[in-house]
Parts: sequence; C-alpha cells; structure tokens
Amino acid sequence: MITVKKYLSLIKFSHTVFALPFAIIGFCLAIYSGKAVFSWEKLLLVLGCMVFARSAAMAFNRYIDRAFDAKNPRTAIREIPAGQISPSAAAIFTLISAALFMVCAYFINKLCFYLSPVALLVILGYSFTKRFTPLCHLILGLGLSLAPIGAYLALTEQFDILPILFSVVVFFWVGGFDIIFALQDEEFDRGEGLKSIPVLMGKAKALRLSEFMHLIAASIVVFGFFYGSFSWLYIVGAVVFIGLLIYQHLIVKPNDLSRVNLAFGTSNGLASVIFCLFVCLDIFLL
Repeated sequence: MITVKKYLSLIKFSHTVFALPFAIIGFCLAIYSGKAVFSWEKLLLVLGCMVFARSAAMAFNRYIDRAFDAKNPRTAIREIPAGQISPSAAAIFTLISAALFMVCAYFINKLCFYLSPVALLVILGYSFTKRFTPLCHLILGLGLSLAPIGAYLALTEQFDILPILFSVVVFFWVGGFDIIFALQDEEFDRGEGLKSIPVLMGKAKALRLSEFMHLIAASIVVFGFFYGSFSWLYIVGAVVFIGLLIYQHLIVKPNDLSRVNLAFGTSNGLASVIFCLFVCLDIFLL
C-alpha cells in the first residue's frame, strides 16, 4: 500500500522550505508596494501553486531519473528504485500535481494562468538538463527563482524591480548550493555520461564557482536593502542569510563531503526561513 508518507518522501516535501519563504516575500512585497491588499484567498492559492509545482517537478525528476537512481548507491534507496512507488504512480502523481498547479494559477488571475505552462516547462525541463549541459544547476535556480516574482504577480499582475531582485537572489543562491549537492555524485555522473559543474570542473573549482555565485546572491541581498528602503530588521535577516551561506562553504571541502547534507538542507533551509521572517517583519512592523 502506497502511503502519503511515501509520496511526501518521494517529493522531498521538506525541501519546499527553500523557495516557499521567497514566495511569501514576494507576496508581502506586493502589499508593501501599495499596489495590492492582503487576501487570504490569494495567499492560499499562491501556497497551492508552490506546493503543487514543486511536487510535480520532484515526482517528474524521480520518474525520469529512476534508471540512474537505481545504479547510484546514494539514490538506490529512493522510492521508485526501491519499489515503494511504481513509475506509473509517480507519473500520474506528476500529472495531477501539474494540473492542480494550473488550476490554482487560473483562480489567481489570467496572467498567472497564461504563464503557468512556461513555469512548468522550466521546472519539469530541469530533469532532462543534466543529460546534455553542466548548466543544469542554473536551470534549477531559474525554476525556483520564479517563486518571488510569481507571488508578486499573483497580487499585482505587474512586474517590478524589487521582486525581480529577490528572484535573482534565489537564482544564484539555489544554483550555488545545487553545485555543492552535486559534488557527491561527481564520479557516478562522470561514469554515466551525465553533466554537472563538478564533472566539468572538478570538486575544488566547482566549489569556487559556488562561492562566487553565493557572493553575487549576498551582494544583491545587500543592494535590496538600499533599493527597498528597508530597516534594521532586514539587516538582521540579511546577516543571518549571508552568514549561513558562508557557513556552508566552511564545512564542505573538496576532500571532505561528510557535511554536504548539513550544508545543503539544514543551513539553506534556515537561511530562507529566517530571511523571510525578518523581511516580512520589516514590511509590516516598521
């Protein structure tokens, strides 16, 4: 019997914490701009879009990569290669999640609905990219970067500089930490002919590129403080966010990947949640 717990594990539901807080930031920025007012209905629809889009992307990734996952000792315990969820069930789950994402987008506004197929193309297309380009990490970053601007569009139906800046932060932040995560599979990916930055550049240079991408993300976070005329609460969130970026590069070394999961999951999850908390407090309290 397939349980809800197994599906939540299939899609790594806990990793929703990466992009979801930035969607909430985008939502709050829309109110902060004066172009929209708070709406529980819109908030729930935005959250629905985030959950269903990510569920579709992760289930599709597991479906597409099931043969590689079965060969890789690190991923052989995943639900599909382990026989806990069938490929057909994962495919159906992907289709249902994608459909529910578009339904939520439809009830948000016409612009979001019209853009929803584009969003699905990016987040589902990512699963194919490591077969032909080492820039796959950037495609993942692009997919998650849609969160803040998408939430902003949900309320305002307009593009604006500030939410776009936060989308760029997500792009470089996610791309950078996905490179760190990919370090674990460098040898396997090379043997299977798969592409990644670690395969292309080696572990040491890949880490340097990740550091550079996180430096760009941190710089834009600092610039956002001045551009958005935020206060000290934003500064607190920014310091924690940037500090956790630095921390993950201190604990992961080319010859010591034992703490990759701590860097990838824990530090980035905390960075996103804490930054969101202080930005939103800044918007509504000061």
